[in-house]
Amino acid sequence: MDDDVKEVILSTFEASLEAQLRAVRRLRHPASSVEPRRRKSRSQVDMAFDILKKARSPLHISDILSRIESQFGVTVDRESLVSSLTKKVARGDRFLRPEKNTFSLRPEAR
Repeated sequence: MDDDVKEVILSTFEASLEAQLRAVRRLRHPASSVEPRRRKSRSQVDMAFDILKKARSPLHISDILSRIESQFGVTVDRESLVSSLTKKVARGDRFLRPEKNTFSLRPEAR
């Protein structure tokens, strides 16, 4: 038997058996007893984006940080966020910097 054909057949059997095993495990442990998957945490930049989108106006970094903490329950490092947002501004990605330490969203990102 040709090695390529053999590999395809074995890969197909492997995928089938893995699917069957997942099905058996789901039957053994109903959804009610399975812990829900944790949601992937949001990045600092994504949280700032959400804050600015809700604000609909430019905000000083201090306001952004306080709103992130109250809305998301996360303390964000000021320098890290300013650095990240400044890089996004330089690339023309979602953010503008109308004044020093003040950020807003590009019109097309709103």
